[in-house]
This record gives sequence, C-alpha cells and structure tokens, in this order.
Amino acid sequence: MAKVAVLGAGSWGTALAIVLADNQHDVRLWTHRKEQAEAINTTNKNEKYLEIMIPKEIKATSNMEEAVKGCDAIVVVVPTKAIRPVCQELANIMEPNSTIIHASKGIEPDSLKRVSQMIDEEIPSYSYDDVVVLSGPSHAEEVAQRQPTTVTVSSTNENKAVIAQDLFINDVFRVYTSTDIIGIELGGALKNIIALGAGISDGLGYGDNAKAAIMTRGLAEITRIGTTLGANPLTFLGLPGVGDLMVTCTSVHSRNWRAGNLIGRGQSLDDVLDQMGMVVEGVRTTKAAYQLAQKQQIEMPITEGIYDILVNHKTPKEVVHHLMNRDKREELDDYASLLKN
Repeated sequence: MAKVAVLGAGSWGTALAIVLADNQHDVRLWTHRKEQAEAINTTNKNEKYLEIMIPKEIKATSNMEEAVKGCDAIVVVVPTKAIRPVCQELANIMEPNSTIIHASKGIEPDSLKRVSQMIDEEIPSYSYDDVVVLSGPSHAEEVAQRQPTTVTVSSTNENKAVIAQDLFINDVFRVYTSTDIIGIELGGALKNIIALGAGISDGLGYGDNAKAAIMTRGLAEITRIGTTLGANPLTFLGLPGVGDLMVTCTSVHSRNWRAGNLIGRGQSLDDVLDQMGMVVEGVRTTKAAYQLAQKQQIEMPITEGIYDILVNHKTPKEVVHHLMNRDKREELDDYASLLKN
C-alpha cells in the first residue's frame, strides 16, 4: 500500500482518487477550497463535479502540506493555468523521494510549455526525466462508476512509469506504459481543440460526415505538430491519440465538445464559459497551439479556424466556408513525409 496525494478535487482528480482508494492506497485529496474539503469529508460526495459516493477512506484537505506529507506519490490534477502556482507551493514541502504524476491536459500560451516542462521549471529539485504523465480516453464520470477504462502513463524514466502503472492498474482501470512523454502530452492537449470543432459542427446541425472530417484531419494536424516537436507518430494512433480524440469529440461528457456545441448554436464564448462553470482547457490550448503553429511554421487549418472563432470573432459558418475552399492537395502528404523519416 502506498501513500498518495491527489492535488485537485475536480471531476478528474476525484475519479483518480477513487481508483487509488479502490487499490487500497492511503489517499489524500487536496482542494484549495476549505468548504469543499469539509463537504467531501462530511458527506462523502463532491456534488459539483461527480454524482457518486466517494469512498470514506479518501480524506480531503485544503492544507497542501498535510496532503503531501510522507507521500510516495503526488498526482497533480489541476487546470493548466494553476500548474505553476501549485508546483511553487509543492516545491517547498514535498518529500524528496516522491514520484510526481500529472494528469492535466494543456499547453501554456506564450511560453508554449507542456505541463511536464512547467513542473520541471517550478520544482528545480525534481528531474524532468522523472515526471510521469497519465493520459488516455477516460471520462471522469465513467471512471468513477468503475466502467472499463484504459490509459497510458509515460515518462522518459521507465521505472517511474512502472511505479505509476502499479499504483493505478486494476481490473477496471487498465494502464499501459510509454516513454514518449512529448507525444502523450501533446495528444492529450491538442485533442481538446478538435473536440471544440466537433462540438461546433454538431451545434451548426451538421452530420456525421462533417464530424468525421474534423476528427480525421484534426488527427493529421496533431501528428504534424507532434512529430515536429519530437513525438513518435505511432503514439497518435494509440490511446492518448486516436482513443482520446474519439472520446472527447463524440460524448456529452466532454466539456470541450459541449462548449463547442453551444458556440455552434450561436452563443458567445464568454456566455458559454459562464454557463459551463468549469474549466474548458481547449480554449486556452487553442491559443497556445495557434502560437506554436506560427512559431514552427506548421500548417494547422482547423486549429487556426477555431482560433478565429474564439479570438477573432469570426462566425463558425465563415470558418467552415474557408476550410472547405482551401487549395486542393493530396490527402496522405502528411503521412508520406512521416514514413520517409
């Protein structure tokens, strides 16, 4: 049995805490809101995020030092905008031998850093090579209900990846390992942009043909930028690539799909975010991916179109018209160049 702190008591953090508790680990669930911690400990519920009973063995706290004291592993599951401040606090109190696992999906605008890179910068005593990322097609609602789910954990340190695998794996939560941390993080982050597009398409009343096109050409964009940054192209055919893309683009559980759907129906971005009441990572990641594409001179027309909707206030139909009337090209150009390499 391990002692594990889960930092972040949203839906995904709560679901992962449940998996760990089911595996008989000693789990502390940290939230920055004292009233939320008290409610979880009193009612064994986290009603804003998940409609399910939480095992009484999970102890919630709003004191981070109390949460991480003596822990073998720390699972960071906060929105990407909170990664730096949380890690700054964590750097001064974590145990030197703890393993850091993160399950956050996003890219930081302007710096264009992945989450593992932000952790490395904010916790100098912890090696980038030892950071583990957990990602894959995994709606929190289904994980909390113990429905069969498969994910991947990745680290350049294979031993750390195995530690994370052993912590989480059970008969309803299967965990694979990988050393392609760049591909795993980019797949998990960039699919949220494509899910916004899929939601917009559905909101406009378009059918399965349009959504299939967005998902397929979206995967080409993810692969194009991912391999440019050093990812293995095969990673994007796996759980954190195609798997996560399918789940996020096709389900009402997906915040990014729901946000896109409302935008497609004519609502403004500000109204949508107010209505959602939870973080929609794809919005922030779209801005970062657009900057990344410009910096790397990589063609990402779907990402650029969604950026135009979110930032430049173009209408979805204007963007669809532009995408459908781009210059003719060979479909497999992207993949042919990858095969040559």
